[in-house]
Order: sequence, then structure tokens, then C-alpha cells
Amino acid sequence: MESDKLVVAVAQDAPVPGDVAENARRAATTVAAAADSGARLLLFPELSLTGYDLDRLGDPACWVTAEDPRLDVVREASRAHGVTTVVGAAWLGPDGDRLLASIALSPDGTVEVVGKRYLHGPERDLFRPGVPARPLVVDGWRVALAVCYDAAVPEHARAAAERGADVYAVSALYTQGQERRLDLHPAARAMDHRMYALVANLAGAGPGWRSCGGSGVWHPDGRRLVEAGTDPQLVIAVLERAELDRLRADDAKAGYLRPVG
Repeated sequence: MESDKLVVAVAQDAPVPGDVAENARRAATTVAAAADSGARLLLFPELSLTGYDLDRLGDPACWVTAEDPRLDVVREASRAHGVTTVVGAAWLGPDGDRLLASIALSPDGTVEVVGKRYLHGPERDLFRPGVPARPLVVDGWRVALAVCYDAAVPEHARAAAERGADVYAVSALYTQGQERRLDLHPAARAMDHRMYALVANLAGAGPGWRSCGGSGVWHPDGRRLVEAGTDPQLVIAVLERAELDRLRADDAKAGYLRPVG
């Protein structure tokens, strides 16, 4: 059943480098904080369970698996608080597939893994590209997951719209000097396809990079609704179904047909 509103939380997080267990514990605490604000969906940045340092992935302990007990604390927090939690991880599948993944842990215990489709640079040596995935469903809202550079490729958001997405949720690393990209990518995807857009950006710094902050939420007309600074922060926004319906109806009257498959 579709809800009229969806409260979402975006975590601009600075992980402990390489420490999956500690980052999972911290994520569970953030789940509780998000729930206290009424959130039903919580989005973390790219590789939020390790930080973005690809050299660390030579350590098998930095990879997460389907039955990984280190995720149990996040699973339990999601169940206890009724929050669908999306964390970022290096994923090792049961078939040996390696994905730069967003992992969605739902209150009912469901786990969905979506791999980054548009890998770049040395990521290509470590991961295989993800495949198109159906949106998550959170209180009747369809949520498409994207990982960082996916949002820079218009085709990725178009495919999400074809699958009926209402929300485009991007786990990312945007660095200093990329502030314009961080605002433009989600604003364009939201406006072009009449979806809300969320971006959870890593905070802090890593090898060769420093975050520009700026995590937030964008309206389906392209406006920013909330914006984080540069420090670790949790931002909250209320998404309204009526706004989606109004803009989509206006587009239909004007002859623009949203590409829903």
C-alpha cells in the first residue's frame, strides 16, 4: 500500500578505514537516530563499511558476504526500528562475484544487493559491473539504488524510471572540486524523470581525496530540499506523493510521457 509521505534519512558518514565490524556498529546507532526522526529509509555512502581505499581490499576481511555476522547488528537495528537501511560494501557473492555494492537490509529480514554498474578507474580491476535491478519497495515507494558514477550516466536513471522508481538513491564519493557535479547529477536525474533523488556522500578524507560534503535530497522539479555541510551529519527529509503526482500529471498534459516500462 502506497503511503502519502516517506521520511528519508541520508547519512554523511566518515567510516573507520577498513573496520567493517566497527562501521556496522556505528551504522546501527545511526539507524536508531534516523528512526527517532521518523525515517523509514536510511541511505549510507559508497563503501560505508570500509571507507574508499581500494588498496585495503587486498585484505579478505574487508569483503562482506551474504551470511556475514558483522552485518547482524545492522539487520537487528533495521528490524527493531522498522527502517530499510542501505550500506555500501565490497561484496563477495556466493558464486564468487565481486561487486562494489549497495546492500539494502529491510525490516522483514530481506537483503538485496545492487552492484555499481558504471565502474571507473582501478575499480574495474576489482569488481564486475552490476546488472539492472528492480527498485526496493518501502511503504509502497519504489526506490532505485545507484552507486556514485552511476548517477553521472543518464541511462542509469532512465532505466530506473522505466522500472517505476519514485526515488533515486545514490551512495557516493564526491570530492573537493566536484561540488557542481554533486548538485547537478541528482538535480538532473530528479527533474528529467520526476523522481526524488537522494545522495549520501562520504565525509572526511582518504588516499588522494577529501570529501566536499553536500549530501542531501532533491525534489522531482530539481530543487535541493536539504543539504549537509562537510562534517559527518544525518539529514532528514519528507517526500510527498502528491508532489510526484502533480508534476507527472503536468508533464502528461504537456505531452511528456515518463518512460515507465
